[in-house]
Amino acid sequence: MNAVSEISPDRRERALAALAEKSDGVVEAIAANADVTPAEILEILPKGAAIIADKERFADIWAEMSTWGEVLFIVHTEDIVLEAEGSLPMGSEGHGWFNIHGDSPIGGHIKKDNCAAVTFVDRAFHGRRSCSVWFMNAKGSAMFKVFVKRDAARELIAEQLQKFEALRDSYA
Repeated sequence: MNAVSEISPDRRERALAALAEKSDGVVEAIAANADVTPAEILEILPKGAAIIADKERFADIWAEMSTWGEVLFIVHTEDIVLEAEGSLPMGSEGHGWFNIHGDSPIGGHIKKDNCAAVTFVDRAFHGRRSCSVWFMNAKGSAMFKVFVKRDAARELIAEQLQKFEALRDSYA
């Protein structure tokens, strides 16, 4: 992932203009409009809105999130936004993959070595606070995201939000 100082002035200017146009929009759409990566958009968010943890913390972060209860797991590509609700199963490493299986609709195999960083994102999304953990690849896109879930009143679940904030703050 690029560091803020590595973004060329032209790319940074485009990113800032696109972000200013729709600051609480979908990061991938903002990035596409500016012809930059989602990582470059996250990097120019206001201080504290995107906290980056080292990729070596992948398994530790996953293990902590597996205690959060039901979350919203999203895979966002240019072709699909796949959303799955469920708890994160504990993972184990084998044959070059981080394997997740358990009593949850969320399961499969993650190419953990493709993770370049883990970013804790706390920003407005369509007018409401949104908190998520993005597992970023070296191309500057999210491999997948884990969101703090909302209750029936569309408010962030307080206990899960506290766990997100504590985990995020441990990397701030």
